[in-house]
Amino acid sequence: MQIWRSLDEVPRDLGRTVVVIGNFDGVHLGHRQVLARAREIAADLGGLPVVAVTFDPHPMAVLRPEHAPTTLTTIEVRADLLVGAGADGVLAVPFDRSVAAWTPEEFVQRVLVDALHARAVVVGANFRFGRRAAGDVATLAATGRVHDFTAEGIPLDGGPMVWSSTYVRTCLAAGDVAGAAEALGRPYTVRGEVVRGDQRGRELGYPTANVPTDGMQAAPADGVYAGWLRRLDTGETFPAAISVGTNPTFDGVRARRVESYVLDRTDLDLYCVEVEVSFVDRLRGMTAFASVEALVEQMERDVARARELLVP
Repeated sequence: MQIWRSLDEVPRDLGRTVVVIGNFDGVHLGHRQVLARAREIAADLGGLPVVAVTFDPHPMAVLRPEHAPTTLTTIEVRADLLVGAGADGVLAVPFDRSVAAWTPEEFVQRVLVDALHARAVVVGANFRFGRRAAGDVATLAATGRVHDFTAEGIPLDGGPMVWSSTYVRTCLAAGDVAGAAEALGRPYTVRGEVVRGDQRGRELGYPTANVPTDGMQAAPADGVYAGWLRRLDTGETFPAAISVGTNPTFDGVRARRVESYVLDRTDLDLYCVEVEVSFVDRLRGMTAFASVEALVEQMERDVARARELLVP
């Protein structure tokens, strides 16, 4: 995989390419349609490489940070997903106010013509670019006629459903991880390094791998979920019951985190291990229990339900 963090990193001898452009946060099914169309065009043009252009950070985080959405993927995960969906390389344009000030024509010249030597460009039908979002698909097509590339916009929908990163965030905020997975084409995941917690789970017989939630990345609503935990160092994957929240049964204020109990395993040492947690289905909302005994009884039911959903 090629990932370039600036225009200067793009090889000067890259040759002609087919380019897709977008934030691509989450790389949902609509994004995958754009990439699929780009691959078709690339094949028709003799097997040209497909390059995905995205932006880091999200433009809204620079232009209107108070309204910036939480992200669904880090730039590293986004690049992995883009390559898995058909890109041969990824250009992550460092977005700042100077880039925001480019006119549509400047963007085309700097990125598509000078850096990527675009032969064709594919974007979502609602794509906007350039200063004050002045450019659209028609702008791309018009400038393409001058610079020898074609441009087309692809609807980001699946019939009655409009696939969008905003829709995925809405699902997650409601705890609807199944709905998020439907739009993404895969379960939603969070990644992080396992840290030491207060070890209450171990004391209760359910040791958990604790991953702090990053306020910049979306996480499902507080509650208990069935899902999977994957070690990124070995690739091992385990079924898990997953709690998201602050554990309101116990006193004291704690940071929000994702806690995964690997079903029927108390022997795993995952401290300082980078893991990926995938959410399959919601079991229940977060509740403060009147006693530790009541909490443990509910945890037993949660684990049993997770096992039914995950283990054949």
